[in-house]
Amino acid sequence: MPARTSAGGQGPPSVRIAYVTGSRLPGWAERFGASHGGFQVRDDDDGLRLLADDGAEALLQAPWPSDGRPGRGADALERLASLASQPRRLGLLLVRRGGYGVAVVSEGVPLASRVGSTYVQSRTAAGGQSQQRFARRRSNQADALVEAVAEQALRVFSAEPFEYLVPGGDRALAGFVLDHPALKDYAGLPRLAYLDVPDPKAAVLKKAAADACSVRIQVIDPPS
Repeated sequence: MPARTSAGGQGPPSVRIAYVTGSRLPGWAERFGASHGGFQVRDDDDGLRLLADDGAEALLQAPWPSDGRPGRGADALERLASLASQPRRLGLLLVRRGGYGVAVVSEGVPLASRVGSTYVQSRTAAGGQSQQRFARRRSNQADALVEAVAEQALRVFSAEPFEYLVPGGDRALAGFVLDHPALKDYAGLPRLAYLDVPDPKAAVLKKAAADACSVRIQVIDPPS
């Protein structure tokens, strides 16, 4: 969405998020430089920053830590692309009120997966006893959802080994599922960046699998 400006001056800068595989990262960086008059590279705690000559900026973040397996290359950009191209395995868990998706992923492709539909009622503005009954019903639905998704996650996660967990969707629900006793064997695995996704249908799960294994790029356009 383009940035809005007010009568009193400039609005906030436009910010875009993209996910780019390691193999495509050099080409993406080349196009970014061509569009913005070139760039300088700065490596900091947040990731790799491309500071363009026209004021644009891109923050590039690896999909996983190096964990003793750093990428190879002549410069920081090549090393990031190499790191993101490593075939690491992830346990992906996406859950929202309307559905869930679980997968073990490698190189952006689900090796084992399952999706399903669920339903948890939205909040209501009603008060009194009806509100209390609604709250209990909604809580029961959420508890049942957590139980069901944890059971399905255990089946999928047991099918293939993996080394990282990737939560997505509703943060609270995903957290409840991953903390469920059924998944206790996976509780000690490191968790990677949270994915913001809609109700996890099959297509959503497929895209999330690819995104989880890609470099996350946040582009801030130059001031207009």
